[in-house]
Amino acid sequence: MVPVNFRSLDLNLLRVFDEVMAERSLTRAAHKLSLTQPAVSNALRRLREVLGDDLVVRSGHGVEPTQRALALWPPVREALAQLQESLAPGLFEPTTATSTFVLAMSDATAATLVPGLVEMMEREAPGISVRVVPLTTRDPRRLLEEESADMAVGYFPAVLADLTARAQSGSVIAFDSRRIYDGEYVCVMRQGHPLANSPLTLDQFCASRHMLVSFSGRPFGFIDEALASLGRVRRVVLTVNQFFTAGRVVASSDLLTVLPRHFVPVTGIADALVLRPLPLDVPAVHVDALWRRRGPQQAAINWLLLALARAARRTFPQQAGPAAVD
Repeated sequence: MVPVNFRSLDLNLLRVFDEVMAERSLTRAAHKLSLTQPAVSNALRRLREVLGDDLVVRSGHGVEPTQRALALWPPVREALAQLQESLAPGLFEPTTATSTFVLAMSDATAATLVPGLVEMMEREAPGISVRVVPLTTRDPRRLLEEESADMAVGYFPAVLADLTARAQSGSVIAFDSRRIYDGEYVCVMRQGHPLANSPLTLDQFCASRHMLVSFSGRPFGFIDEALASLGRVRRVVLTVNQFFTAGRVVASSDLLTVLPRHFVPVTGIADALVLRPLPLDVPAVHVDALWRRRGPQQAAINWLLLALARAARRTFPQQAGPAAVD
């Protein structure tokens, strides 16, 4: 690795690098920076000379980063965001703001949070818009890095464990998270199901045919992980990517599924369903907000976090929700 003389480094080159990494396109980066494409290309050339690495290579209609660039980008972006926040602190006034937030979440999470969020928007922030997009992964970091969403809300235990480990090792962390609410999962079946009139045993659970709600389409979820730790398996014969769909299918079949307890009342078919405690111990289900740190936008993120926490308290009045972020 080529040693870098930091004193001779033009920090403007890092701004160009950050935008190229975000856009994966010299043309789009030039537009965002109000520069010409040759000026962006020249800045990358100078940075390549300083760092001794290609940083990006052409791929299709855009560019792909090298491994050095991927390793360099998170601390560069974090440093630029902190510098911008220090020089020009972000302000956010919800009554006059015209921001648009893009939230990635499952249909069950949206059903819990969005009605209350809309009430607050209408009353306190009439100029704000929200777009809810499907959450298709248990690791939404790439979605947030590509700025396809401003925030993801869901169950991300592996991601939070990884971020905690990185922070403890002294690594720069580009993401932040806050707990929104704690949920409980239950086994759900139709009224009249052969197992509906007695406590559900582990043997009965494993012997049944199951439907799994899987954002990725993989027929293996956290219930299957818990069963595997006991040396047990279940037969998943159908996977769907929406909790609403799961409720509808279960109501008209002999399949079992696992749903958030608080979600069942909003399906509109709760009377057709029977809930039973899971016959095995599973990890607590924490629903967290995850977002990428972006300096000046933190004031807006703070407002959104508190709004989501207040919306969650409509369903979980006993839970305090997250505090504001410093």
